[in-house]
Amino acid sequence: MQVEKIDTFSGHRDCVYTLERATESSQFFSAGGDGLVVRWDLLKPDAGELFAQIPASIYALCLDETRNHLWIGQNFEGIHLIDVDSQEEIASIKITSGSIFDIKIYKNIALIGLSDGTIVVMDVESFGIKKHIKASDKSVRNISINPILREFAVAYSDFSVKIFDLQDFSLKLVLNHHTNSVFSVCYSPDYQYLLSTGRDAHLKIWNAEEGYQLQEDIAAHLFAINDIKYSPDGKLFATCSMDKSVKIWDAEQFKLLKVIDKARHAGHGTSINKLWWSQYENLLVTASDDRHISVWSLI
Repeated sequence: MQVEKIDTFSGHRDCVYTLERATESSQFFSAGGDGLVVRWDLLKPDAGELFAQIPASIYALCLDETRNHLWIGQNFEGIHLIDVDSQEEIASIKITSGSIFDIKIYKNIALIGLSDGTIVVMDVESFGIKKHIKASDKSVRNISINPILREFAVAYSDFSVKIFDLQDFSLKLVLNHHTNSVFSVCYSPDYQYLLSTGRDAHLKIWNAEEGYQLQEDIAAHLFAINDIKYSPDGKLFATCSMDKSVKIWDAEQFKLLKVIDKARHAGHGTSINKLWWSQYENLLVTASDDRHISVWSLI
């Protein structure tokens, strides 16, 4: 595998915490500690566009493709709903006095993970709160939805991954094999496996089709693993870490294929917080505490 750094996007004035797809396959959004939401185009690397500005750090963005709305999680306040075409704010709601770590949308339901351990379930159409799910006092860090099994997985800072029913929101299962905060969960594209990572620097592979049996436990990085993302074709996945590296893995064998770091590829110099894998030319995008966004070609 050959790795080439295609571009570096700069413009954020603080750490970049999150990336999200945009409506065009070559475009994506970024946000972070400066409260700026920027829209980038991989075809026009020098033309970042200020999309929105929020007076607090942003850890979570989610595109509602059906309605072409961007959900923005403002720490200490709540959710801002922005029309992507007009860039106008349609609605906002205060749902917390803490941090919002993740937003996921499935059909007409939005699942919002908060720093106090609550998952807020919102109705997308009415933009109203339907339910609060409280299964821990520690932060909800990440959510991944499995529409085949009709359930969703949640990464918690209480060292657990919890599996909930997607219809009645009941707690179905608790996975306790991590030894520190769990930061990311991600179902494989075929929904057979659930991957989880966190502060213990381990990558755990769970067989979702067989009751979430632990299939692999890999000491994957030196420090906390912040995110996991699959490639568009599902053949690869990437992990990124506080150890300043991105690792590329074979999705079938769970074998390490490539390490992207500063020494070998002029990678990031600080913690890498988020990944986004574009369908446009299979480019991998990484966001870091160094305030930069890097774009990688893997051939």
